[in-house]
Amino acid sequence: MKNLIVATAVALTLGMGAAQAEGDATAGAKVYKKCKICHALEPGKNKVGPSLHGIFDREAGTVEGFRYSSAMKGSGITWNDETITAYMKDPRGYIPKNKMAFPGLKKQADIDNLLAYLKQETM
Repeated sequence: MKNLIVATAVALTLGMGAAQAEGDATAGAKVYKKCKICHALEPGKNKVGPSLHGIFDREAGTVEGFRYSSAMKGSGITWNDETITAYMKDPRGYIPKNKMAFPGLKKQADIDNLLAYLKQETM
């Protein structure tokens, strides 16, 4: 019985965490305004930063026609919710010596909203 209670508590906690991680794409569009100075959502359109089209499940440093830092190319990262979240919290800390000058997003809600928007616009 005790194991069942613990398992239920863990399942509820994980379920609540997943619900909290879902963002609002409309709010994410507002957060993306900070990104669009350097990044486009259209495929093949690189700016100061690479196109974000198809970012989910893409290996870092692989957008055709964009010149990446050695740090980004050698990071071994595949972009997903977890890696994008970690990167957006602290780009220079997560991948030291990468070229992105943006200092990061401090609010988890902004990151969650940005993820929702990117999923809507880039997949």
